[in-house]
Amino acid sequence: MSAVAVKARVTGRVQGVAFRAWARAEALRHGLTGWVRNEPDGSVRALLIGPAASVADMVRRMGRGPGAASVTDVRTEKVEPDPQLKDFQILR
Repeated sequence: MSAVAVKARVTGRVQGVAFRAWARAEALRHGLTGWVRNEPDGSVRALLIGPAASVADMVRRMGRGPGAASVTDVRTEKVEPDPQLKDFQILR
């Protein structure tokens, strides 16, 4: 099964609400690799790599986020998968 990769930018109230920890737990549950990080503009960026259906489901979940979040938008772009990534990390 070949992997797909998507970079996502999530906007809204997504920092200071445990969004990155939630995203990491969800990504691991879906068997995805990649990373998630806070951006200076208040958004959250993520790289999601894995089976197409799992990546699509994760993008949908990011549109809701954890309970304390208030997501206004999720923008995605397809990118090339990075075969070097073996886990899902929270970047600082």
